[in-house]
Amino acid sequence: MPVEVWLGTAGLALACLLCVLLTRVTRALARRYGLVAPPRSDRWHTRPTALLGGVAIWTAFMAAGLATGAFAGLWPLVGIAAYLFVVGLVDDLAGTRPAAKLTLQLIGGAALAAFGYRLGLFESLTLDLLVTIFWIVAITNAFNLLDNMDGLAAGVALLAGAALLALALRDGAPSVLLLAAFCGALAGFLVYNFNPASIFMGDSGSLFIGCLLAGVSLVRPAHPESHLLSILAGPVLLLLVPILDTAFVAVCRVLAGRPISAGGRDHTSHRLVAIGLSERRAVLLLYVIAAGGGVLAVSMPYAGPAAMTLALTLYLLGVALLLVYLGGVRVYSGDALASLRGRPYTPLLLDLTYRRRVFEVLLDFVLAGAAYYAAYRIRFEGPDFAVYFPVFLKSLPIVLAARVVSLLAVGAYRGVWRYFGLSDLGTFVKGVALGSACSILAVVYLFHFQDFSRGVFIIDAVLFGLLVLGSRLSFRFLADYVTRRKRTGRRVVIYGAGDGGALVVRELRNNDAIGLRPIGFLDDDPMKRGKRIMGLPVLGGRERLRELLSAGEVDEVIVSTGKIPVAELKAIAGLCDTFHVPVSRMRLALDRLASEPAIH
Repeated sequence: MPVEVWLGTAGLALACLLCVLLTRVTRALARRYGLVAPPRSDRWHTRPTALLGGVAIWTAFMAAGLATGAFAGLWPLVGIAAYLFVVGLVDDLAGTRPAAKLTLQLIGGAALAAFGYRLGLFESLTLDLLVTIFWIVAITNAFNLLDNMDGLAAGVALLAGAALLALALRDGAPSVLLLAAFCGALAGFLVYNFNPASIFMGDSGSLFIGCLLAGVSLVRPAHPESHLLSILAGPVLLLLVPILDTAFVAVCRVLAGRPISAGGRDHTSHRLVAIGLSERRAVLLLYVIAAGGGVLAVSMPYAGPAAMTLALTLYLLGVALLLVYLGGVRVYSGDALASLRGRPYTPLLLDLTYRRRVFEVLLDFVLAGAAYYAAYRIRFEGPDFAVYFPVFLKSLPIVLAARVVSLLAVGAYRGVWRYFGLSDLGTFVKGVALGSACSILAVVYLFHFQDFSRGVFIIDAVLFGLLVLGSRLSFRFLADYVTRRKRTGRRVVIYGAGDGGALVVRELRNNDAIGLRPIGFLDDDPMKRGKRIMGLPVLGGRERLRELLSAGEVDEVIVSTGKIPVAELKAIAGLCDTFHVPVSRMRLALDRLASEPAIH
């Protein structure tokens, strides 16, 4: 095993151990001297929590890095990250105006770029310098904003650091030991910062880790040709969670007429909790998204182009759909769109928010292009793809237009994703089939099908069908998951595990005003016992009702079927009266409305 790996392992272990010890000391001192974050309406914690966890992270990182020689050749990055640590520490202790803090961050970003840390994406040195400074400041602030829930910023930074460490080992970059010490410090801090957190990192920690990750993503390896892929796609995938969270919050606050710099419970993590996830599950889901980006970034050189194209499409599609769904969650007091009324762009924004038709069309354009590209990659591997790539390019506009126009023609854009059902499924199958047929006919007419492959169009139809149906079904799955995760309301058991019972469950889940939460079914049919209907178990028959009532596990009973004899219905009501539990019976009726008499 190379000496570098041994040193990296030692540095990681040392930083982790030191940070565990230093975090305990820092937490005790912060509590003793009143350096705590009190609960606030725009913050998530509910009890005073110690601050200055960033001091433990930075100190452990520096100690382990110095002990292992991790900073050789990287002192400009380490020094500027330390400078931003001090900027954050001053803000934690005395407070700093947002404009002043941003100015100090710009100075740090400009200094880092002056030392040669560049993205290297543009021939123009001036443009490349400006974009590099923007990258450094944006990522630094992104982690500052991401630090809004227990363990979120530290965990995402640890995952990004681990993926960057894997990239550094692969490419021979000089940042291996530095990243090992960085990951160790974050792992030690997470012991006390993961939910329920007993200490926060504060701005000293978030600005430090943001700057270090932004800068280390610009460190060039020993073989620059292998670094190009990492520079272009790796950092964005690795840091996708803080990047998207910052952009998402900024857009939502602008649309709601709120200042971007203001705090609030409107981040992706907060919205995940608002739809029914626990705080811990929300953070873990964002961990999964961050880890997915890291795996894609690290595996790019090893996966085939077709597999990587499909994996990237599915990953980015899933993230985009989740953000669209979370965008509809109300997190502000009142209707956030109310502040938009009267503005000249209100009709467009309302259309984008409620109808989402523009988004649907753009999404299908992207999916159609990705499916067609992946079909060519699957059909023609290696050098053959380069031969057929001009054929792909000249036919791509035809395929895109045929796909979207066909979906429009069959009425695919009239439905609501949340209520996607079997009838909608048939509509989309017809749209996909029609789009494939139109694409083939157009290619035959324009190019006489010369140099085209029938296999490509078959693969394309299958891939596009799966992608477009998956995108629509995702909202249905999310909505069903959210309603099943509800933990508020009086517990109700439904007597009758049939169509009427399913109707009751659907209404209770979708109508929060009723204030009832279904926990299961009761049914006298022995064939249904142990089964699950709409995710709820069939607990048993009438004999089980007594057990549930006596154990206090039920607050109300709803009878959903009219097939129960009157005598049994009275027996159920009498049993519930014994335990003072109300009984309701579902009745489906249509009340004819009489027109109001004319007033003369």
